[in-house]
Amino acid sequence: TETKASVGFKAGVKDYKLTYYTPDYETKDTDILAAFRVTPQPGVPPEEAGAAVAAESSTGTWTTVWTDGLTSLDRYKGRCYHIESVVGEENQYIAYVAYPLDLFEEGSVTNMFTSIVGNVFGFKALRALRLEDLRIPTAYSKTFQGPPHGIQVERDKLNKYGRPLLGCTIKPKLGLSAKNYGRAVYECLRGGLEF
Repeated sequence: TETKASVGFKAGVKDYKLTYYTPDYETKDTDILAAFRVTPQPGVPPEEAGAAVAAESSTGTWTTVWTDGLTSLDRYKGRCYHIESVVGEENQYIAYVAYPLDLFEEGSVTNMFTSIVGNVFGFKALRALRLEDLRIPTAYSKTFQGPPHGIQVERDKLNKYGRPLLGCTIKPKLGLSAKNYGRAVYECLRGGLEF
């Protein structure tokens, strides 16, 4: 007997391309667009590999889950909208994926990159994957507030003008003795840097 909760839902594995490969999709000016170089495992069609990247980097998972019905996947899902072969490379493709802005937290590079390149690189359907290009739309860029003040305020606080200011870590960041660390800092300061 079926319970009320299970009516209309059947768990199981289905091809990603059924939901996440949308070659008829027309990208929007507000979409984040990514181009991935994809090398599928033997027997995995390029459309499935591209769709898997779109799914795993947005709303998808390897199996159908009942919670899919609790949200509008169409609003949040990544879409593999185009795939092309890499010239001169066997079994390599560029998979173009569009992500809606609603998928990301405003003003968070960390959230964006965690979603797009977080766990998808360990995906078993792919032999290799590399993010080749990323277009961040103006609408998303505008959500970043930037620094609370500009360089002039920093210079005024430090009372340092007419020379470069540098925020950095002396390398190697571990392993230098205090004497050698001090020497490296001294050479930077002597050369005219403020950091």
